[in-house]
Amino acid sequence: MTVAIFGNTLKPSTLHEVSRIIEFMHLNNVQIVLSQELRQELNLREFPEYNNTLFEQIPHIDFAISVGGDGTFLTTASHIGSRGIPIIGINCGHLGFLADVQTQEVDVILEKLLKGDYKIDERNLLSVFSSEDRHIVSPYALNEIAVMKQGLSSMISIETYVNGEYLNTYEADGLIVATPTGSTAYNLSVGGPLMMPQTSGILLSPIATHSLYARPLVIPDNWKIDLSIKSRNSNYLISVDGRSQVMADSNTLHIEKSPYTIKLIQIGDSSFIQSLKNKLNWGK
Repeated sequence: MTVAIFGNTLKPSTLHEVSRIIEFMHLNNVQIVLSQELRQELNLREFPEYNNTLFEQIPHIDFAISVGGDGTFLTTASHIGSRGIPIIGINCGHLGFLADVQTQEVDVILEKLLKGDYKIDERNLLSVFSSEDRHIVSPYALNEIAVMKQGLSSMISIETYVNGEYLNTYEADGLIVATPTGSTAYNLSVGGPLMMPQTSGILLSPIATHSLYARPLVIPDNWKIDLSIKSRNSNYLISVDGRSQVMADSNTLHIEKSPYTIKLIQIGDSSFIQSLKNKLNWGK
């Protein structure tokens, strides 16, 4: 069995948890592949064999462990890409919907993981590409794709088409296109609706819109979205799961459901409803 481990190297608590996981896997004769960032931060003199193994060079990995918060989980998912490797998230942060295993549960969870006592929950992704073939560094999103004004410039105009039909021109600070998984992320902070992760749909939620009539909208997940953005400084930001880059407003963005999914490992009886109740203080 081979396990890949990714972690947030900025938090000492994360590095401590990663060290514990390495020791557990080593005792159970599990081969470990560490992300490059972790190899640089950890003192691996006790396990020198883990220093030179690259994630990209291993043809088969049974599952990946993300240690950190939801941001680390999203980074892990971007590394996994289309390889179909199941991911489990260990939460060393605060509000974790994706990384939902608490540190005090790690030993029990890892034992169940090695025994195969878990379920797989597949989540849809969004893909984005540019009309002018401008390279988008990270074109796949588990949570959301957001277009936003750059810096302190005035609001942008976002001409929006769904399935080839004109929908609206949003005069706003930006627009979020989110998956059901991402409904609890940036979308939630701008007043967008929550969706069960297994729901088939795509969310469109404007950011600080200039119109009282512009409201979030849910469309079928097999519809395609085209965005034509105009800005006074001729540039805007595109953020794909928090990874941002500047784009010229001559580019039209095309967004649609990705042809592959991300596999989340679910252990025990935890549910999305239970997560909402715990993290949003519902039912109390």
